[in-house]
Amino acid sequence: MHYSPLGRSGLQVSRASLGAMNFGTSGHVASCDEPEARRIIDAFLAAGNNVIDTADRYTGGESEGIVGRAVRDRRDSVVIATKAFLPQGDGPNHRGLSRAHLTRALEASLRRLDTDYIDIYYCHQWDYSGTPIEETMATLDGFVRSGKVRYLGCSNFTAAQLVEAQWAAARAGGTPFVALQPQYSLISRVIEAEIVPTAQRHGLGLMTWSPLGSGVLTGRYKENVTPEPESRMGRLLASPAPQANRWARELLTERNLRIAEEAGKVAAELGTTTAAVALAWVRDRPGVSSVIVGPRTLEQLEQNLAGLDLDLPKELAARLDEVSQPENGPVNGLPASAA
Repeated sequence: MHYSPLGRSGLQVSRASLGAMNFGTSGHVASCDEPEARRIIDAFLAAGNNVIDTADRYTGGESEGIVGRAVRDRRDSVVIATKAFLPQGDGPNHRGLSRAHLTRALEASLRRLDTDYIDIYYCHQWDYSGTPIEETMATLDGFVRSGKVRYLGCSNFTAAQLVEAQWAAARAGGTPFVALQPQYSLISRVIEAEIVPTAQRHGLGLMTWSPLGSGVLTGRYKENVTPEPESRMGRLLASPAPQANRWARELLTERNLRIAEEAGKVAAELGTTTAAVALAWVRDRPGVSSVIVGPRTLEQLEQNLAGLDLDLPKELAARLDEVSQPENGPVNGLPASAA
């Protein structure tokens, strides 16, 4: 099993992280009941992986509860990551990155996870409500000093926001972020221009999410072919919610499907799957410490782990680099090939 240090820290993380967003039966995105989630967690840890990623908002808190029960007897060998920001109530102080909300959210996550500490505690997104970043970073530093949190991270921050947060921590002599969770895949490379170089300069390891482009990079969808009604994109396109329909159309673009097609050709040459190729490509990018996969079934987990073990030759990685360049031209922050 291959482990990497998480950013500028001594925490060793496996190349695969288990995303627990689908664990539970509450909410619209839930699709994995507790018995199946337990099988997935058991198989993931048995394979030598050690990071499980959840959030207080996932399935109304049910995800955290499932993870906590599943790892109770092996807690010290598991790296648990969770997040706070999203609403946990109707009041104005039940959301965001204020000291009031973060303190309440941390205590609630500790209860649901049935643990004394959280290994990586993330700010789920930037707080635009006016909370000073100095207040957020001081509060998080207090969590670390209390022993309730061991490492800090952020999700979906811009490059400028990363710098502001790290500077705020440094000015106060506090604890900086060592992890960043960005969206990253062959069809979503926008972070390469500014966010990846900034994260590397400031000591943050990337724990990437949506490496399969919401399923587009599985090879299931083809240009000029209507998605099957039972598929994820089929359900979204049929949804009465305009936002869901629009999101699906934005994913199923000619460019994205062309990238998926090329990943499929590479997969055929290697005798593997399109998804495996897409996962291996993300795994090998600069600054990536771990790739978050979010299986709903044990079979999906096994396929994902096989992809993260795939040896992707340099020349094939270069082909994928070329076909997946952003539409506004090559990125400025990274070399053409990360191999």
